Amino acid sequence: MSRQGLTIVHTGNGKGKTTAALGLALRACGQGQKVAMVQFIKGSWKYGELRAPEFLPGFEIHPMGRGFLDLGGQGPHPEDVALAAETFAVGRDKVLSGAYDMVILDEVNYAVDYGLLPVEQVLELIREKPATVHLVLTGRNARPEVVAAADLVTEMREIKHPFQKGIKAQRGVEF
Repeated sequence: MSRQGLTIVHTGNGKGKTTAALGLALRACGQGQKVAMVQFIKGSWKYGELRAPEFLPGFEIHPMGRGFLDLGGQGPHPEDVALAAETFAVGRDKVLSGAYDMVILDEVNYAVDYGLLPVEQVLELIREKPATVHLVLTGRNARPEVVAAADLVTEMREIKHPFQKGIKAQRGVEF
């Protein structure tokens, strides 16, 4: 069976966008495929998925960014813009390298929404990705142009969240 690389978007205000992308990575690795995840925002945070490559052959993860964005003030912080450009360059190189079956750009939709990255760069990558590479784009507020260019779009919608009952983030669920 020949593989047709898809562009997949996980967006929406509900939880589970990164988790869904990790599920795709698990499935792809289970098929012997090689997967890279490049994270735009979670650079300094200690999430459980950072240990996944220890247990999942064929999977690598690259947390980049500062882990926190200061969105107050006149616009994005220049350091965050520079880190987003660097992160995108790493992700783009992985997509175009031919070494990966799937590349996940985690939180890239946030980077575009926050003005850290021009949407045109994401659209250009969608257009130029190799035909056999699956490209997964996560984060809230996916731009309509990205949604239109994608093959598969899933919107996570929050219906109920434990935080509403005062329950704090849980290890293994939120991080």
